[in-house]
Amino acid sequence: MSESMTGPPDASRSESAATGGAGGADDAEPPGAEAYDPAAPAPLHVPRTPTGDDGVDALLDRLGDADHLPTDGHVEVYEDVHRGLRDTLTALDAHPGPPAPPGPTDHSNSNRS
Repeated sequence: MSESMTGPPDASRSESAATGGAGGADDAEPPGAEAYDPAAPAPLHVPRTPTGDDGVDALLDRLGDADHLPTDGHVEVYEDVHRGLRDTLTALDAHPGPPAPPGPTDHSNSNRS
């Protein structure tokens, strides 16, 4: 047994001794554990139901981009989607629909002589 102690100490023994061994002050978190950051980007997992309009569906899918951005990046995504939806609704107003049926005509004065 004394034979194993006579050689030079290996790096793990000297590092352990220098830090005070396992569980020292430098080991506040276990290896591989990530610190919880409440401001870190996190997906909201909000379901998006398809509307049947490819343009609108693409805009709604764009909302998912905000899941991977910090909070201050959400505004750009939301404004982009809002602009696209507003343009889509404006385009609906710009396209003429079917011709309106003729309005009722006033025949009350047509029988006068």
